[in-house]
Amino acid sequence: MSVVDNAYTATAGTASLWADKARLRRVLMFGGVGLFLAIAGALYLTGGRPVSSDNSYIRANKLMVTTDVSGMVQSVGVREGQQVTAGQVLFTLDPQPFQIALDNAKAALASTVQDVESTRALYRAAIAQVAAQQAQVNVDRATYGRYQALAKQNAIAAMQVDTAHAAWLSAEASLASLKQNAATQLAKLNGNPNLPAEQTPAYLKAQAQVAEAQRQLDHATVRAPFGGTVGEVDSLQPGTLVISALSAFTTTSAVGLIGKDLWISADLKETELTHVHPGQPVSISVDTYPGCTWSGHVDSVSAGSDSSFSALPAENGSGNWVKVVQRIPVRIAIDHHSACGVALRAGMSSVISIDTGHRRWYRLMNDL
Repeated sequence: MSVVDNAYTATAGTASLWADKARLRRVLMFGGVGLFLAIAGALYLTGGRPVSSDNSYIRANKLMVTTDVSGMVQSVGVREGQQVTAGQVLFTLDPQPFQIALDNAKAALASTVQDVESTRALYRAAIAQVAAQQAQVNVDRATYGRYQALAKQNAIAAMQVDTAHAAWLSAEASLASLKQNAATQLAKLNGNPNLPAEQTPAYLKAQAQVAEAQRQLDHATVRAPFGGTVGEVDSLQPGTLVISALSAFTTTSAVGLIGKDLWISADLKETELTHVHPGQPVSISVDTYPGCTWSGHVDSVSAGSDSSFSALPAENGSGNWVKVVQRIPVRIAIDHHSACGVALRAGMSSVISIDTGHRRWYRLMNDL
């Protein structure tokens, strides 16, 4: 083979190689783009199941436990971080003022019983006096009648007749006064002379005062309304003056209590709630514990947005309206409170992912 033939063969081979590379480049370029679009389309059509949000926090029942009576703190029975059960004593006020008030109320109640019995005795005495005076009235009336008969026969002086008449009228007036006194005593017995003391208005009033004094004495011992963890107690020490929240309209001294029941409160955009329903599984992660995952489920979706519960909701008075995506609170129950050997605490930030079970492919097929 000549040199020219060799050169031609080399040139043809190089051209063929370049053609193959160009063909491969086109295949890779268009095929890669097609493959990418196919994968992206598949992911899109089969996706749409999870709804995630990092605007979620762990919540718990919490309460500043105080009392509705005022007094001096006598003892504090708990400490910061202590676990307590429902009904356990948190702190006590000095019971002496409340005990004194209760004793006074009981004495007033006993005095009321005595007053009722005294009124009943006065009524009976008034009835007896009325009967005696009625007899005197009858005698004076008869005497006056006899004197009138004698006067017609001129057997008695006119002055004696007038005296007898005056005595009869005086007896009648005394009888009316005694009857009025008896009616007054009967009214105090509510119209029933045999009314038990326990049914009289005065007794019922005194009994209510005893019940109120007993209630205040009971409330001098403050107990946990539910089981949980003591969150704040350092501000309450023996000797602290506790002012009733009903008197001061504010909690002056109290024990913070955080309940054992925890849940997740998430504020989701309204556009994310299309396929969110109660009962759907939720995956939960907490910023404090990376790598740990908790399981839960959607407990409820609020009936109103955050702004609908605002004390000062936004109002459009100028006519310039800008649509803002609203946030809807979603409550998520935690199925297991312990994971990775750690405990959850109220207020921790979390990230939730709700498995709605929805795929865009299903919606596309239904639309078609």
